[in-house]
Amino acid sequence: MTRYDVILLGGGLVGQTLALALASGGLRVAVVDPADPASVLAPRFDGRASAVSSSSWRMLQTIGVAERLGPGCAIAGIRVSEGLGGGGLDFQPAPEDEPLGHMFENRELRVALRAAVLEQPLIELLMPAVPQAVERNATEVSVTLADGRVLKAALLIGAEGRRSPTRDAAGIKIARWQYDHVAMIAGIDHEKPHGNTAYEIFYPAGPFAILPMLPGTRSAIVWTVATKDAEGFLALSERAYTAELEKRMGGFLGAIKLITPRSSYPLGFHHATTITGERLALVGDAAHGIHPIAGQGLNLGFRDVAALAEVLVDGARLGLDLGDAQLLERYERWRSVDTLMVAASTDTLTRLFGMPGRSASAVRRFGLSAVQRIPPLKRRFMAEARGESGALPRLLQGMTV
Repeated sequence: MTRYDVILLGGGLVGQTLALALASGGLRVAVVDPADPASVLAPRFDGRASAVSSSSWRMLQTIGVAERLGPGCAIAGIRVSEGLGGGGLDFQPAPEDEPLGHMFENRELRVALRAAVLEQPLIELLMPAVPQAVERNATEVSVTLADGRVLKAALLIGAEGRRSPTRDAAGIKIARWQYDHVAMIAGIDHEKPHGNTAYEIFYPAGPFAILPMLPGTRSAIVWTVATKDAEGFLALSERAYTAELEKRMGGFLGAIKLITPRSSYPLGFHHATTITGERLALVGDAAHGIHPIAGQGLNLGFRDVAALAEVLVDGARLGLDLGDAQLLERYERWRSVDTLMVAASTDTLTRLFGMPGRSASAVRRFGLSAVQRIPPLKRRFMAEARGESGALPRLLQGMTV
């Protein structure tokens, strides 16, 4: 039997980031994940990429991950438009400000996180390892692995993703629905440089995102289509699929070619009714899953990380039991409003931009132009994109926990 302060089930991007944040505050953490490292660290670009907001980037700098990543592709601007017509909305930071965020291949993030975790003596990474039995009671948490090892701690954290078995076993209910859309992703090379600008182009069938990657003529595509059309698009030849991409990009990046296999996933929404339980906390997609329309899914999980790490480390310094209900209630209160607001906002945007017809399109164009012309409103949207609204935990401000 081995005892820790926290047992964390799920060693993905959010799970390992949380482990490092907790360890930076002196807590001993076990991370349990059934995935084979060789498969998740395979040295190839599969088209999956994430935008790390400026506040999340400060946290990665503070916990020693950023130095293993390099700067990534700094996002110097975000362009939002209704189709390829004029108008739209441009987000650009002032010359003296930091970038809006940084784009990374998901694999790069996984490699950097694993390297940092393996060098942190307060973290034991058990991967691959399968939790066979999990028990929570008034005094402790116990996890028995398939190989017979028994782990004990004061608190269990579920970070296994959208289909979290920990959440389900705890009987936590979720609000859930599927959008009638599929996101198709791929990596492309293009003739003209992207200028470190991210593009979100809204079409009646769904948003079409172009995310800048390094070098400056590489991008990741997230193309949302109706579920009934996805199979047909994915069955196209590479030449025909590329032609469809070029049509939606309007040629502003020149000729393109695919550099990764195409893949897809269905889009849905879910939100847990509570993110805590008896000696239990949920983070990331185990707690909430949103539409990728604003690219905030991973950053929402990183905000969970920063808040929970601060709550637990502060509690440990005061000599509190890390599974104490009042301590976990602080985390619940801190995150409940933010996650609900972001989830509701992305769902509203998805439905608003999915409304067909010329009238709806005209309203959207007017709304984008209005935000562009009203500086306070535009600054509010930029703050949301940076992840800098609300009461920021210390890690998101670049301070130690």
